[in-house]
Formats: sequence, C-alpha cells, structure tokens
Amino acid sequence: MLTKIRRNIVAGILTFIPIWITIWVISFLVGLLVALGSPFVSAFVSWLRIHSPALAEGFSAEWFQGTISVAIVLAGLYLLGEIATAVAGRRLLGTFDYLMARIPVVQSIYGAARQLVASFQTQPGGSQRVVLIEFPSPDMKTVGLVTRIFNDADTGEEIAAVYVPTTPNPTSGYMELVPTSRLVMLDWTINEAMTFIMSGGAAAPPKLNYSRSARASTPIVQGRTSGKHE
Repeated sequence: MLTKIRRNIVAGILTFIPIWITIWVISFLVGLLVALGSPFVSAFVSWLRIHSPALAEGFSAEWFQGTISVAIVLAGLYLLGEIATAVAGRRLLGTFDYLMARIPVVQSIYGAARQLVASFQTQPGGSQRVVLIEFPSPDMKTVGLVTRIFNDADTGEEIAAVYVPTTPNPTSGYMELVPTSRLVMLDWTINEAMTFIMSGGAAAPPKLNYSRSARASTPIVQGRTSGKHE
C-alpha cells in the first residue's frame, strides 16, 4: 500500500510539473501585458469618472481592466509589427535607433538588445547557430546559441560568442567565449533548441551530434570583429 501511494504521488508530481510550468509562463506573460497596458486603462477610467460616472462603474472591475490592458498591448504590438515591416516604418525605426545611439548609457543597453534580437532574426545560408560546447567542465556539454564570431588579435583564431540559456527559463543564462574549433555543430533550428532547453531535454530531435567528429569548419554566423555582417 505504501509503495502504491508513493508511486502515485510521484506520478502526480511528474504530471503536475509541465502543467505548472505552462501556467507559470502564461501567468508571467499575461501579468507583463497587464502591467504594460494598465496605465492607459487607468487613465481612461479616470477620464470616465469625470465625464460619465455610471459608465466608469462598468469599467471598474479588475478582471475587465486586465482584459482590456492585454487587448491594448496586443493591438499595439500588432501595429508596431505592421510599422516595422513597412518601408516607411523601417525608416522611422532606423531614425529611432539613431537617436537611441546618441543617448549615453541607453545606447549600450538598447544597442546590445537590438543586436541580440537581430542576430537571431537572420540566418545566413549554410551557417549553423545551434552548437554544443564543453560546459561547465570538459567532460560535459550543453546546448548554446552562437551570436557572433571574433578573431583573436594575437593568433587570428576564430572565437565564438555562445549564449547558453538555462532551463526552464531561457531568458537567463551564460555568455561563453569558445574557439570555433571546439564547437560541436548541431543541425537543429533555434526553435528546436529552445524547445529542448525549456522542456529540460524531454522534447528534442531524435539524433544528437555529441562526439568530436561532428565538428565543422563551415561559417557559423555573420558577426565579425569588424562589425560587418556577411
């Protein structure tokens, strides 16, 4: 009886973990959207209380304000995406990037974030971005994403900047500098790599190039020390 109880409890925990992670991620995203949109909703409700108190009462419910906040932010993101993909919008964003680059401190944060996002948006033909590196010890490997390639000023050897996301939250992680000769290339997409990381390795392609024979000498990503993109 005790063995059955223990087995069922463990099975229940293992069943609950993915549900809990999903709820946690969705709650975090919804909370973020509500926090971004609530100032606009609060300002609108305050305006209604002055001009139409009766109508303002209908907007006073917290769940209703949260729903409107999420809808406002999603609509704003959609509109921003439409602007970013239009020719005039790209020029406008280019001007905004130029202005941000002229603001001390902000230029470092905004510029780094923009370059990181841009590095994952472009995938040059014939290049690999998902790799294995020896981390945290030479006898262990972990999945990383190559963000840039440098050249050693003394030897000329190619050095890769590899971002190593953590499980189950890939927004935190480590930045490692690894010689490209020590990288093991994976034929995974970034989506497959992120799914593998967030699932704790449970969801992954059926094959993994783990051995050193999987090393490749082909270009990995477009970034170079000169700052130009291939």
